[in-house]
Amino acid sequence: MNSTQLKKILAYLKQGKTISQAEAIDLFNCYRLSAIIQRLRNAGYDIVTHRERNKSGVGSHARYELKEVAA
Repeated sequence: MNSTQLKKILAYLKQGKTISQAEAIDLFNCYRLSAIIQRLRNAGYDIVTHRERNKSGVGSHARYELKEVAA
């Protein structure tokens, strides 16, 4: 994880988009999305986690959404 990935993911979320781990890999070559989300939360960003079923119908994965921008 690097600060460039963090900034890009934050900018992506600020556009009102949501992101999953698979999308983070495809869009930003980011394999540790949960660590970036935790850093953003620690910085004061209100990020919620939604659980989604996997396309196979077996299991689920997280999808993250930015609710409010930090003050």
